[in-house]
Amino acid sequence: MQKLIVPKKYDKKTLNNFILESFPNLNLNFLYKALRQKDIKINGKRVKENIIIYENDEIEIFISDEILFGKHELKVVYEDNNILAINKEQGISVTDEAGINGITLTKLVKEKFGKNIEPCHRLDRNTKGIVLFAKNKESLEILFNKFKNHEIEKHYIAKVYGIPKEKHKVLKDYLFKDSKKNKVYISNTKKTGYQEIITEYIVIEENKKENTSVLDINLHTGRTHQIRAHLAYIGYPIIGDGKYGNNEINKMFKQTKQNLTAYKLIFKFTKPSGILEYLNKKEIILSPKYPEI
Repeated sequence: MQKLIVPKKYDKKTLNNFILESFPNLNLNFLYKALRQKDIKINGKRVKENIIIYENDEIEIFISDEILFGKHELKVVYEDNNILAINKEQGISVTDEAGINGITLTKLVKEKFGKNIEPCHRLDRNTKGIVLFAKNKESLEILFNKFKNHEIEKHYIAKVYGIPKEKHKVLKDYLFKDSKKNKVYISNTKKTGYQEIITEYIVIEENKKENTSVLDINLHTGRTHQIRAHLAYIGYPIIGDGKYGNNEINKMFKQTKQNLTAYKLIFKFTKPSGILEYLNKKEIILSPKYPEI
C-alpha cells in the first residue's frame, strides 16, 4: 500500500491524473481495475470512480509495488571501493523528493550495496542515465565538492526538434524556479530570483527529413530542469518532453518521455582529491560513441 498527500498543483484535478503522474509505470487498465474493486481510498473512504481531488487529500492505493513501480534492474556502469555508477532507467526518482514513499533508485541501491551508500547528484525522474553514488562519507564529501566546483563534467545526449544553425554554442541565460508549479522559467536578462545558467551543446547528428538533431550537452551549471527548459527556450525542444516541449511534436513522434540521457561523466580535478585522486582524468561512459536515447 502507498499513501500520498495531494500537493497544491493537483488541487481540483482528477484522481486518475494524479495517480498516473505519480506512478508513470502504472498501466491505466490496472488503475481502472483498482477503482472497480475499491482498492483506493480518499481520506479513509473507498472510491470507485475518477473523482475530483483537493489539496491535502490523503490517497491510499492498495496496489502492489511491482505493479505501481514496475520491475527495476540495477545496471552497474562502474564500481570500485569508493564509488558506484548506475545507469538509471526512466520513470524512477533518485530520491523521494517528490513525496512518494515508495521505490527510488537510492532505496534499491542501498538494499543491494549497503545502507551507507549515498547519491552524489540527481537526475529528473524521466531522465535516464548515469547516477554517481559514494560508498563512504569521505568520498561523498569529496564528490559533493567536486560537483559544486565544476570539477566533474556532466554530458547528456538529447534528441531535439529542429536543426540549430550554430553547431557548437555555449548558452548563457537566467533561470527562475517556481517551486509551487514545479516549473522553471528562462530569461536572457538578470531578474530578481533568477540564477545564471550555462548550457553548452554540440550538434552530433542531423536528420533533415524529420527535422531533428542529436545534441551532446555539457552542463556547466546544474539547475532544476535546466537542459529541458533552456533548449525549449532557444527553439529546440526535446522530443517527448511534456512540460517544456511541444505536445503536437511529441504526438507526431509518439514519444511520452523526454529523449534525454546522462551518458558521460568526466573527472577533471584541479584541486587535491584525497582518496579519489585516482579518478582524475577518468571517464565513465555508457557507450564509446553515444547511447540510444
